[in-house]
Amino acid sequence: MTMNLITGKAGAPHITSSDQGAMQAGLVGNGNYLLQGSDGKFPAVTMQSANKALIPVLNLVIEGRYARVTAAETVTIESGVTGRNRNDLICVKYTRDSNNIETIALAVLKGTATSGTAADPTVPSGSILNNSGTVWIPIARIPISGITDGTPVMLVKQLPPMSQLWDSVTLNSVTLTKSNANWDVNYRTAFVGGMLIVAFHASRLNTDWNAVREWEVSPLFTLPTGLKAAFEVHCAAVSNSSVGLHGVEVQAAGNEIALRSSAKMTIGKGGWVEGCITVPL
Repeated sequence: MTMNLITGKAGAPHITSSDQGAMQAGLVGNGNYLLQGSDGKFPAVTMQSANKALIPVLNLVIEGRYARVTAAETVTIESGVTGRNRNDLICVKYTRDSNNIETIALAVLKGTATSGTAADPTVPSGSILNNSGTVWIPIARIPISGITDGTPVMLVKQLPPMSQLWDSVTLNSVTLTKSNANWDVNYRTAFVGGMLIVAFHASRLNTDWNAVREWEVSPLFTLPTGLKAAFEVHCAAVSNSSVGLHGVEVQAAGNEIALRSSAKMTIGKGGWVEGCITVPL
């Protein structure tokens, strides 16, 4: 029989580590992940002394297997050589014996010393999900310059808790500062994860907006402190003026949202522009 009810009562032991690991890998991903600690932070490897790296209490999901360092542990880093550079990798070494007994331990893969830029040592191939007997999972790099060990670099991906992921997809509004007295602007916002969506209707007040060339801008909003566009974004906008669909755009650059002319154009007093832009933060 090739189909099993894993979480059903079978009358005999039938749930294996492979069953649980496959489910967890399907839920969180097939890779290797560092979980948040009880203090809400992601722990990191540090150097305790010149030749001792300290691995703190941490929780890992490695190809579906849940593993813990329950008490801080040190591993020995071999001394470097003056004038030579080397990268060592602190790894979780997983083994499965002929009886399918699985174990893990912390181990170091030593890199090759060089007078130039150091490279990471080759990690032996293997996969827990493919039932390999030995698998090396790098969690941190120790850069060694001469006889000096540098700051460890965490290599395992951080996996945020589900509560944080839920917060990232919850719609929240953001208050924008209107930055131009010549526009009367009504707007709505939605903050979704790292994206700010702004829909607006801007009516021209006081004076005409005369753009004598393309790429002239007229500011509409300033983003709240701490929010900034990761890169410049442009979206088409519409207007009741004669500029047409492609005569005016809305752009987000830095902490500003502005209208931008696509050609020589005029939006007179009483004219309006409306549109929507998604700002990557």
